[in-house]
Amino acid sequence: MENTEKMNDNVNVNGEETVSGSDSNVENQEIKSEPTAEDKLKEMEQKLAEANDKYVRLYSEFDNYRKRTLKERSDLIKTAAEEAFKAILPVIDDFERAIKANEQVEDATPIKEGMQLIYNKLKGNCHQKGLVAFESIGQVFDADIMEAITHIPAASDDQKGKVIDEVEKGYKLGDKVIRFAKVVIAQ
Repeated sequence: MENTEKMNDNVNVNGEETVSGSDSNVENQEIKSEPTAEDKLKEMEQKLAEANDKYVRLYSEFDNYRKRTLKERSDLIKTAAEEAFKAILPVIDDFERAIKANEQVEDATPIKEGMQLIYNKLKGNCHQKGLVAFESIGQVFDADIMEAITHIPAASDDQKGKVIDEVEKGYKLGDKVIRFAKVVIAQ
């Protein structure tokens, strides 16, 4: 009878046999320790949300960086022009004074001298900022720093391929050509 009682303990209401004792606790623990598909899905959704949050923060940080560098670059360009204009302002003042002083002058000599002084001052200010005119007359034509306007026949063979006239001077700012020399070449 004890046997039937033990067997009855192992049969549930539906008539299915159940395992009792310490063996069933071990199996239940193993089942609980394995994550279910639902748990895996929640974990993956959480990882996706974290990755998405990191992406949004990184994108926002990069966008702020881009905006900041654009602002810094435009400020730098503005301040670079400011320095150039500060160098030119005294020359403009000199021109205004010369124009006012020359309104009633009949002799051209002081006007010429005043214009030469103002020109030298402007040229000196530009040279201090790194602007340098380069010579091209008598040089062999160099397409990297010169622009040929026209060709004329050479008077002698040693002039062929050389610059014989300069329509506009060329200028460099440091090592960079900012205006090509416009020249006439002998052919």
